[in-house]
Amino acid sequence: MSGVVRTEPLRGELPLLVCGDPYSVVVLLQGYAEPEGVDDAVRADGSVTLVLPRTWGSDSSHRESLPEGGGVKTALEEAARGPILVDTGGPWAREALLGALAGQGVAPGDVTLVVGTHGHSDHIGNLGLFPGAALLVSHDFCLPGGRYLPHGLGEERPLQLGPGLEVWATPGHGGQRDVSVVVAGTVLGTVVVAGDVFERNGDEDSWQALSEDPVAQERSRKRILGTADVVVPGHGAAFRVVREAPQPRN
Repeated sequence: MSGVVRTEPLRGELPLLVCGDPYSVVVLLQGYAEPEGVDDAVRADGSVTLVLPRTWGSDSSHRESLPEGGGVKTALEEAARGPILVDTGGPWAREALLGALAGQGVAPGDVTLVVGTHGHSDHIGNLGLFPGAALLVSHDFCLPGGRYLPHGLGEERPLQLGPGLEVWATPGHGGQRDVSVVVAGTVLGTVVVAGDVFERNGDEDSWQALSEDPVAQERSRKRILGTADVVVPGHGAAFRVVREAPQPRN
């Protein structure tokens, strides 16, 4: 008999820091989606999250260029040695993003990898701020200057970026190529930055209407809930995943 899984809000002000070793997670900007006016209009922007390696310091004098040679495994691991940004928000959030990064002592040129969970404008609208970073947007991975490398990401084959740091294929919301970032080893357990696999906590009755493949997205949601202790959704506050042991039958 399986236990019950429920979710509850994770309290805290932005920027929301979840310390970890070897990676900490900082939710910089909280996404939102709010009805506005008539004709089903919505004003929205995506969450923006920073993953910081313990070994990286803002007092670093310079950042080494990402290697052009070597295989994709080396390139991914090198890209993950510095600050990693997961989604960038829309272009209308440019100044808010720059300010939030500065608050963490991170300049755009310090960012070594940007992961775009999917290709919607409210999640990857500020890629142009990071020309020196490697980009993993959906399933496309490229080094600065546009050198694309194949990598074989799939639902049964995550990408390993570092100890306890992975990119998962989590299809559904935007089609077959959505991804999530999984960070193990934090003080709260495993944090999953899930893009729009989860719109927000308590979205059970609404996410299907925004999904290009609800069957695949349901599979992705169950997989994340089976692993995560904390989920950062695309358009709401981070939330905890609580697993309750099954009650014995009398």
